[in-house]
Amino acid sequence: MASNEQTPVLEVEGLRTSFFTPDGEVKAVDGVDFSVSNNETLGIVGESGSGKSITSLSVMQLIQHPGKIVGGSIRLSGDDLLKKTKQQMAKYRGNRLSMIFQEPMTSLNPVFTVGHQVSEAVRIHKKLDKKAAWQEAIRMLTLVGIPAPEDRAKRYPHELSGGRQRVMIAIALSCDPELLIADEPTTALDVTIQAQILELIKELQEKSGMAVLMITHDLGVIAETADKVVVMYAGEVVEQADVKTLFTRPLHPYTQLMNAIPRHDIDLDELEMIPGTVPSPQNMPDGCRFAERCPYATDFCIENHPELASPSNNVESENTSGQTRCWIYTDEWNGSNPTKGVATNQ
Repeated sequence: MASNEQTPVLEVEGLRTSFFTPDGEVKAVDGVDFSVSNNETLGIVGESGSGKSITSLSVMQLIQHPGKIVGGSIRLSGDDLLKKTKQQMAKYRGNRLSMIFQEPMTSLNPVFTVGHQVSEAVRIHKKLDKKAAWQEAIRMLTLVGIPAPEDRAKRYPHELSGGRQRVMIAIALSCDPELLIADEPTTALDVTIQAQILELIKELQEKSGMAVLMITHDLGVIAETADKVVVMYAGEVVEQADVKTLFTRPLHPYTQLMNAIPRHDIDLDELEMIPGTVPSPQNMPDGCRFAERCPYATDFCIENHPELASPSNNVESENTSGQTRCWIYTDEWNGSNPTKGVATNQ
């Protein structure tokens, strides 16, 4: 992990992705901003329906009908991906940006050996002949820790069990991408394999210097891997900060209520422990989207939509480096202060 000021590998500004159904527009991602640089990991965390996975698919330009990116920009090392043709994006995927999906069995082709699938990715993107591509596939399988790679390369996905996610990583990294997107990469794995996969991604990042976008609902994964964190709720970013600040001095009531600091004595990794439900994306409230679940919400919060911003200079807060989408940290706030003492009006 690293967190240095540098030109972003990925810069997303004002991203809006909607799905158009007979019942109306569903705003899945609504004005999302973030960036991630070389050798840096950005974690995007949120419960089901927050928009985190749609955000990652938007970056990859894999939104299917009736979905559509309706606004914003997505820049990869300065190139606006939203201005690329389908043919150009097809060349970018694998070469410049790659993605590890949540369930490898739905991503790997069951009728081809894993070696064939890795070598095909290499052959297409690196323009190698079949023999050279196969040798590179063996090298990649070795790199990701597949035992006896020459033998395993001849096997089919269903014969590998716990090694399938490693194969997906080998495919994703076979062309040295600038950006790796990992969407819930350890969800279906046992705890031991989870730790191995996360450590593998970190090791490969250190060797290549690639940027990593880690999409997850698991706060333990975020704590272990991320340099910076974006917290999403109801299609919006509600907080962003460096990982240490987010876990020790969270600003947004949603982040606080997640009981965010991972503990070893009890399982607090899941986000779905907060009473209430996420508002329907077909009928988003006019005001704060978390207001109905927030213990501090006032009528002002319900009626007015906050912007993502740093705490006001007139609000005393232990966290001045992060940003949050909450009225509590603005000059307009007139309600009671959070009992945890995160912010107090001067």
